[in-house]
Amino acid sequence: MTGSSNKSKRNLILVVLVFFAMIACLMIRVGWIAIVDGEKYSEMALERQTRDNVLEAERGIIYDTNGNELAVSVTCYTVWLRPADARAGEKEEDIKANQDKIRTVFSDVLGVDDDTINNSLESKRYNIKIKRGIDKETADKVREAELKGVDVFEDTKRSYPLGSFASHLLGTVSSDNRGLSGLELQYNSYLSGVTGREINYTDARGNSLSYGDSQYYVAEDGYNLVTTLDSVIQNYTESAIKWVAKKTSADRVMAIVMDPETGDILGMAQTPDFDLNNAQQPSSESEKAKFDKMSTEEQQKYIQKMWRNALICDTYEPGSTFKLITTAIALEENAATLKSTYYDTGAIRIADRTIHCWRTGNPHGHETLAEAVSNSCNPVFVKLANKVGIEKFYDHLDTFGITGTTGIDFPGEASAILQSEETAGPVGIGTIGFGQGIAVTPIQLITAISSLGNDGKMMKPRLVKEITDSKGKTVKEFETEVVRQTVSGETADEMCQIMQFVVDNGGAGTVKIDGYKVGAKTGTANKVRNGKYIDETYSSCIAMAPMDDPQVAILLIVDNPKGVHYGGVVAGPGTRKLLKNVLNYMNISPDKKTQQATVETVKVPELAGKSASECVELLASYGLKYDYDKKAAEKDDFIVTRQYPEAGTKVKKGTKVYLYD
Repeated sequence: MTGSSNKSKRNLILVVLVFFAMIACLMIRVGWIAIVDGEKYSEMALERQTRDNVLEAERGIIYDTNGNELAVSVTCYTVWLRPADARAGEKEEDIKANQDKIRTVFSDVLGVDDDTINNSLESKRYNIKIKRGIDKETADKVREAELKGVDVFEDTKRSYPLGSFASHLLGTVSSDNRGLSGLELQYNSYLSGVTGREINYTDARGNSLSYGDSQYYVAEDGYNLVTTLDSVIQNYTESAIKWVAKKTSADRVMAIVMDPETGDILGMAQTPDFDLNNAQQPSSESEKAKFDKMSTEEQQKYIQKMWRNALICDTYEPGSTFKLITTAIALEENAATLKSTYYDTGAIRIADRTIHCWRTGNPHGHETLAEAVSNSCNPVFVKLANKVGIEKFYDHLDTFGITGTTGIDFPGEASAILQSEETAGPVGIGTIGFGQGIAVTPIQLITAISSLGNDGKMMKPRLVKEITDSKGKTVKEFETEVVRQTVSGETADEMCQIMQFVVDNGGAGTVKIDGYKVGAKTGTANKVRNGKYIDETYSSCIAMAPMDDPQVAILLIVDNPKGVHYGGVVAGPGTRKLLKNVLNYMNISPDKKTQQATVETVKVPELAGKSASECVELLASYGLKYDYDKKAAEKDDFIVTRQYPEAGTKVKKGTKVYLYD
């Protein structure tokens, strides 16, 4: 008995010890959970009990200068998945049925791929955005499926009512309404607003808990932009460059329309454009086919290039249009006057180099300063630049804003590319003088030239003039800004006279508009590739009107036109077309004296000895058309030996003059 009793006691003690050991372990574990891991489990509990719904702010509207909507926010819907809730349930077959249903709806209705669906269902994240920007009909289909762990919330997305209109200027946004390019990027902090939140406390089934107050933080909508863009002028601009692109088969055509007195950009466009509502793909079917065959990296590069605004973010050699700046510098430094005369032999020797005029075989001979500009006579501008001197010439380039940037309110503005003052030398400054060996941005050139039509005052180019709230109240205003005086008012007036002379006397005759005083300069510059000049060109034209008080300036650039590539022939007609439409729209009436001077009949000018391209521009200034035989047409350019009708013959405007090699 005694032995059995002792054994029972020992067993009892052992059981008691095990029991107390278990209690101790449990207490230690509870203590560990409560003290050491307490914060972790509190967060997990809070996460499961908290429904934190994001309330998207409505992105601000972008308007044109007249209040027309260019970019708006429209109502859409976003589908969210709560993986833990999608995996929860009392019966395994119910969980599987719900997940299978989720897979079907996400795949068939939303177009989500299988890998994304499976990864989302298995995720440990509380909430996953499945698809954003769906329409009401699609959202209703998801709701009607009554999927456990799936929510559909109202949202907003960016919409562009006019599709590709002003695409390179307005820019793009990401799927979550964040600015990626253009004005959308530049003013993203103003447009985006402040996101709101709605926080509710619920049980595992989504029912509200008796404790814990809901919290609601109202979203603050973004501010609106009022741009300087005029939709009508923008439409004219886009129509003109598309017309030029079709006629010339160019790789790209681009144009800027600016108000010289304010620096306001009234129109800005380039080809090809792209659909802002589907900005991740090219617009044309042929380009889409190429795009689909590219690797992901190649597609990203393609998209970045497609979005790039070349008028602000790229440089090009301006060619003879830059001669306007050289002329203005020479006049300002008294290195030339309107009465100065020159004699062109077809070439000029400078330092150890011989620089030829573009018309080597038939030199211009005696010419005034205005005629040298009209003739685009390279040797004259080599002389002018060197007569001014390197130091002063570069000082003036700086004054015209060529050595820096314009400061336009647009992301990624490029700087000009030119030799340093220390290394340029007589040859370098000479070539810059006629627009070669220097690359500028189009916005730089038109800003500089526009100062000549504004009494020498260079304005800072402007794309946005004010920021407003949802009630239309002005939040911030961007005033017009005079950057500096580029030349004196007298020099500016003389340059306006020269620019008008170039149009009236043939150098830019294709830009002439009956009844208006138009000033212009055309240019043709070979492109540089791998440090060498190639046959491809930038053919351009810059124009202003009316020249007694310029109200509009236009720069039109044709990138690699096929066939004839001279600026007057390629870019001149498009510039005229655009300028005429803009002048009419702005209610700028024709000058009565200029109209009276325009007659229905004209005398055919002397064309023999001139190049075909020069003749085309000269005939255009007289209101005459041209043609030449098939053999001559096959040549890039040729010297005219005879003409019909003969020089001096009185003919009606619009008569065709035949040119013979």
